[in-house]
Amino acid sequence: MDKKLVSVLGALAVLLAIFAIVMFGLGTTEALGPFNFTVDQATLPLRFAFVVLGVAIAFVVYFLTKENKAWEVGTRAVVYMAIGAALYAVFSYLFNGTVFVVPSLSQVSLRPAIAIPMFFGYAFGPVVGFFTGAVGNMFGDALTGFGLSPQWSIGNGLVGFVSGLVALFGDKKKSMDTVLYVSGALAFLAAALFFLNRGQANMLFYDVDNGIFGDQQISLFAGLSIVIGFILVAVVRFAFGQNLDIAAAVTWGMLGNILGIGFAAISDIWINGFSPAAAIVGEFLPAAGPNLIFAAVLVPLLVAAYAAVQRQSGR
Repeated sequence: MDKKLVSVLGALAVLLAIFAIVMFGLGTTEALGPFNFTVDQATLPLRFAFVVLGVAIAFVVYFLTKENKAWEVGTRAVVYMAIGAALYAVFSYLFNGTVFVVPSLSQVSLRPAIAIPMFFGYAFGPVVGFFTGAVGNMFGDALTGFGLSPQWSIGNGLVGFVSGLVALFGDKKKSMDTVLYVSGALAFLAAALFFLNRGQANMLFYDVDNGIFGDQQISLFAGLSIVIGFILVAVVRFAFGQNLDIAAAVTWGMLGNILGIGFAAISDIWINGFSPAAAIVGEFLPAAGPNLIFAAVLVPLLVAAYAAVQRQSGR
């Protein structure tokens, strides 16, 4: 059997097994030390179905491009998966829902840690990025004590996965231009939906004295942040035009963020019964928009730091 097939299947199978054990084995238990792995039992099968769907998407992309060397998963990649997931879990915990909460339809916070799966996907490949984002986010959520939303963890995995797909293209510059156009179109479409649905309720806004219970509209910043983030990423892409690593990492990280967080938000149309407008305006924009701003600022720093380490080590 092909070595790459075995390694990719193995990595995805381990990831799926981790989710299955946590969701079905620990999802009904009380807190285990600092971890709360509880999952809503009423929607557990549907949530797991979206976990499987996310893994299936990753496998299909692999299968269609399996000849590419980007899919080589060796011992070093496994080490990077563990390091990336651990870092993402810790930093997600430090910011997730306890520091800067973004008013939205559900639990959303400013998450500078999103730069970690973007960087690990770009630097070490899509499989490493997928594992980093998915497993790291799940354990980060468990550490917050709020319980799990596994479909959002898989969405975070897709952020890292798509960020690593740049390795499939020999011409990074050409791929960046295409990604920029696609991401820009999606960003402006999402912003347009915001203006068409300005009355979408913000469930985290409460002003009891004035009789307001979660019915304040989503803020203008949340609605426009994805456009602001896109502009910042575009500035970085052209400002670092001579540094293809920084330009490509931040550009592909943007597409990963839009598609991955979009996957998670859209899944809640079925899981939580949200309308499409509520999923996009109430969840996707407050989460994906600020993520792009952090991507534009932090991903270049991580790529530059990694390049410096490589130079010092002679690699």
